[in-house]
Amino acid sequence: MMKKKSISASKASLVLFLCQMISALDVPLDSKLLEELLQPPTITQQSPKDYIVDPRENIVIQCEAKGKPPPSFSWTRNGTHFDIDKDAQVTMKPNSGTLVINIMNGGKAEAYEGVYQCTARNERGAAISNNIVIRPSRSPLWTKEKLEPNHVREGDSLVLHCRPPVGLPPPIIFWMDNAFQRLPQSERVSQGLNGDLYFSNVQPEDTREDYICYARFNHTQTIQQKQPISVKVFSMDSLNDTIAANLSDTDIYGAKPVTERQPILLTPTGSTSTKVELRGNVLLLECIAAGLPTPVIRWIKEGGELPVNRTFFENFKKTLKIIDVSEADSGNYKCIARNMLGSVHHVISVTVKAAPYWITAPRNLVLSPGEDGTLICRANGNPKPNISWFANGVPIAIAPEDPSRKVDGDTIIFSHVQERSSAVYQCNASNEYGYLLANAFVNVLAEPPRVLTPANKLYQVIADSPALLDCAYFGSPKPEIEWFKGVKGSILRGNEYVFHDNGTLEIPVAQKDSTGTYTCVARNELGKVQNEVRLEVKDPTMIIKQPEYKVIQRYGQVSFECIIRHDSTLLPTVIWLKDNDELPDDERFLVGKDNLTIMNVTDKDDGTYTCIVNTTLDSVSASAVLTVVAAPPTPAIIYARPNPPFDLELTGQLERSVELSWIPGDENNSPIRNFVIEYEDGLHEPGVWHYQTEVPGTQTTVQLKLSPYVNYSFRVIAVNEIGRSQPSEPSEQYLTKSANPDENPSNVQGIGSEPDNLVITWESLKGFQSNGPGLQYKVSWRQKDVDDEWTSVIVANVSKYIVSGTPTFVPYEIKVQALNDLGYAPEPSEVIGHSGEDLPMVAPGNVQVHVINSTLAKVHWDPVPLKTVRGHLQGYKVYYWKVQSLSRRSRRHVEKKILTFRGNKTFGMLPGLEPYSSYKLNVRVVNGKGEGPASPDKVFKTPEGVPSSPSFLKITNPTLDSLTLEWGSPTHPNGVLTSYILKFQPINNTHELGPLVEIRIPANESSLILKNLNYSTRYKFYFNAQTSVGSGSQITEEAVTIMDEGKEDWKKEIVNGSRSFFVLKGLTPGTAYKVRVGAEGLSGFRSSEDVFETGPAMASRQIDIATQGWFIGLMCAVALLILILLIVCFIRRNKGGKYPVKEKEDAHADPEIQPMKEDDGTFGEYSDAEDHKPLKKGSRTPSDRTVKKEDSDDSLVDYGEGVNGQFNEDGSFIGQYSGKKEKEPAEGNESSEAPSPVNAMNSFV
Repeated sequence: MMKKKSISASKASLVLFLCQMISALDVPLDSKLLEELLQPPTITQQSPKDYIVDPRENIVIQCEAKGKPPPSFSWTRNGTHFDIDKDAQVTMKPNSGTLVINIMNGGKAEAYEGVYQCTARNERGAAISNNIVIRPSRSPLWTKEKLEPNHVREGDSLVLHCRPPVGLPPPIIFWMDNAFQRLPQSERVSQGLNGDLYFSNVQPEDTREDYICYARFNHTQTIQQKQPISVKVFSMDSLNDTIAANLSDTDIYGAKPVTERQPILLTPTGSTSTKVELRGNVLLLECIAAGLPTPVIRWIKEGGELPVNRTFFENFKKTLKIIDVSEADSGNYKCIARNMLGSVHHVISVTVKAAPYWITAPRNLVLSPGEDGTLICRANGNPKPNISWFANGVPIAIAPEDPSRKVDGDTIIFSHVQERSSAVYQCNASNEYGYLLANAFVNVLAEPPRVLTPANKLYQVIADSPALLDCAYFGSPKPEIEWFKGVKGSILRGNEYVFHDNGTLEIPVAQKDSTGTYTCVARNELGKVQNEVRLEVKDPTMIIKQPEYKVIQRYGQVSFECIIRHDSTLLPTVIWLKDNDELPDDERFLVGKDNLTIMNVTDKDDGTYTCIVNTTLDSVSASAVLTVVAAPPTPAIIYARPNPPFDLELTGQLERSVELSWIPGDENNSPIRNFVIEYEDGLHEPGVWHYQTEVPGTQTTVQLKLSPYVNYSFRVIAVNEIGRSQPSEPSEQYLTKSANPDENPSNVQGIGSEPDNLVITWESLKGFQSNGPGLQYKVSWRQKDVDDEWTSVIVANVSKYIVSGTPTFVPYEIKVQALNDLGYAPEPSEVIGHSGEDLPMVAPGNVQVHVINSTLAKVHWDPVPLKTVRGHLQGYKVYYWKVQSLSRRSRRHVEKKILTFRGNKTFGMLPGLEPYSSYKLNVRVVNGKGEGPASPDKVFKTPEGVPSSPSFLKITNPTLDSLTLEWGSPTHPNGVLTSYILKFQPINNTHELGPLVEIRIPANESSLILKNLNYSTRYKFYFNAQTSVGSGSQITEEAVTIMDEGKEDWKKEIVNGSRSFFVLKGLTPGTAYKVRVGAEGLSGFRSSEDVFETGPAMASRQIDIATQGWFIGLMCAVALLILILLIVCFIRRNKGGKYPVKEKEDAHADPEIQPMKEDDGTFGEYSDAEDHKPLKKGSRTPSDRTVKKEDSDDSLVDYGEGVNGQFNEDGSFIGQYSGKKEKEPAEGNESSEAPSPVNAMNSFV
């Protein structure tokens, strides 16, 4: 036993390895590749095993196959070779194995009955089809028989036998009368499974002469009819009258009255019976009883319950139907027939057998020379099937030997295969109830790698979005795939890339620096091939100036901006929408490059305007609301809403129409644009007004369409640019006649609220839609895809009806028809609904987890069969939770997280996982009722990641040349810590950083003393932890060593003992100081120390003298004195007098004009003689009293501080003066100064 177990285990591991290899060597569906690769034949299409054909038409036996080279075809019939060339009626389609037997030109279908099998063969092997049994359908006539009339006493039971002819396939039986109307059936009268018509007790109304059994042969589309059967039922009263007429008065006569009887079974007979059914089929059990009153049938399963959701009762509960039976449905089923007089029962022993069904069907193998593989063929059944193997259609025992092949029961093991090992193998699993046949080829290929993705393919993505670069490949053995960036770049690795099994490289978050050329290399032992693709990462499109909310007056103009920024290589298109629809086709709307302008705005332009920018890679949008308000009224014209219309009149009254006319009211300076007509239904909704229609403002009559059974009143509202008028007075009332409903309820739905019901709802008709009194609804339903009659009920004027006793989540056809006292509405349309949902039955299987990186995993599962969902599939929920951290081995409170994946997805991503942790998850299917059972918990672990920053970093105990560092381990180590990294560097007084020193510290340390540091120096520290994956985020801190007391004298200040602070002055900026505070008392002298650093020097604030009040006052006084002096000077000059300066100049012998002296401030003056010597500095204005532009007065900026000079409000100069600045003499002639207030002031300074 131990040896056998070990062999099984090794087989299991071998199978697992080969499954991985097989999936790796799946041949891609590349047309060029498929044309080049050799492949054994594969049967792609064939006729069914049991093929019943129409004897009136040609017989087509299908056999299609594919392979490389294309296969040839041959057939066997009844186990021997079928030579189609010798039969003129048989042809084979070109490039196909399909046979066409010509029956319509003289052939007989019966001559071609038999068992056919197709073989498709090429140089790599041969595949065979199933055994196809050809039988022509038969629809024989009823045998002639003489049927005696049935005379039955009222209350007795009766069976009318059908006994249809044996056809192929068996016919469908039903009973009708001479008028081709189905005979009504009930709990008392019903048709059995064998086609007979059973009467539990006959009644006088059962008397008729046209009980006719019909047999419908669907395959030949014919119906056969049995001779009519006559039934005469005698009542007790008529029987007694007959007896009395034939007997004398002295005879004793009289038939017994109808007596009640306890039930007896008409079928099946006896107390027990047996039934054998095959797995997956429908089990039908029947019990029909006689009795008076009519018995009621009930079904139970002895020792168990009837299967939920698979059990149905038919034929008034006389038939028990269980669908999709399995071995678990075997057992004893009891039917009980009961009426008030007693009961009878029958036990049916059911045995469920099973034709073979697959557990593991063999799958094609694509192998490389020298590789190993297995073909597995596992099937089950009852009884257990026998497994037999064939090679290229020949039993493997007599097939050519292959040293690489070994048969072990249901498994063929291949070792070190060679190209000659290619073949097609057949597995046959059979028992007494059927067989399974499967073809699976072993294709041994030796192919060098090929890359199927086009070379230099360009991929374009938007930054921060995923990029998928394809590298579809094939080779045998399966090639290994590597990716490089650039021609000579290093191999790509790391968490920033995801490598898919199909060769695709995924960059989850592409950045601008991801742009470039990527090289995919595929290699196996037969060679190497590479392919380059290009990736371009584009800037995202952005709206940098979005449209803004606007309020605009009517008839104004408004503009919305939409300025965008986009990648220069992408061509954007801008679309404007109004209220999520296209802009109106109106020339007032002008779309510019980056704006939308609306001219002559009206009230209809109110709404939301959206700017949408599209490129080939992305799309963005922005919206703004426009509110239109009335323009301010012009005083001369008063605009107002119109006055209401008046004098409403109804004319031309008909059943479905009437003409309404009116007189408009005053339009109040704004033309009436349209009239709105409203109506009131005084019969159904008195006091409620409804919109009827509207007409242009130039129209004062309208033809109105009416509905039946409505008491109409009308009113009219006028509308202009300002608004709506008050409603007019109502018109006279007009009551229309009743009629059938014109329409049926809308929004018909069928949704179950419980697993066994169907809730049918609809929107009821409005009062005026009823068209007459007595509104009701006819609700009809029947199960979809089942040959059932409609079931109907008539309900009052409600909007819901509940159908009970339905199977779970079954489609129904539903229709709801309105009716009133005058009749029905038109035939309604059908809608599809579903009965109630129930919780899903099974959990998803084959849950697999693929850990992508330390924080992300991908989970896969197999979808559950739809029939087990028992409702609308809404999706799957993945529950996952952290069990423990692998680094701390400590458990904590389990907080389950849930991710929902909508639809029939079979995979999902689990983000936000914690690195180096153990997780569990399970998957559940979800329908409208809720969640199904959970799959078994799946355990997976995340790899190590980089740690978080240390929890703290403290620097204590500063000395002249050392600091003590203490730290806490990371809150989230995310793996096993390998070390700590400490980096530090000094900072000088100007905040410049010095050289960086790095120290690696063992992971088990929590403190460190740094020595040999500089005294009175600030240091900056960077500290982080490391795992084997890499370094985590760092924490920073700063600290200062203390000052050298030997090189700095202590300064001492005495402070009042009542104070708690003291301000230190005269400190040097950017310098570290040590402060010691001591106190002396009765207990002695105590002190404490601390180190601090002063901040950098700040520029001192300068006071602007020009803004001082005293200076402004002084300048005003000086300006006033200068003004007085100038007035005096001008007065004296106009009188012809000389200045005192002139007298001084006359005393000098030098005839040239003396220049003005800067030191004494005197003026030079021209002589009276007319000379033309060059003017010198200080000379007066020339005699013509003109001054050249370039020789104008000095700029006022030349005085005082320049920028501080100002003019007062009266034009006076109030700048700050420091004397006139020296100016260089001009070339040619020196600048002359006209008598100005500035020069005059300069002479007094």
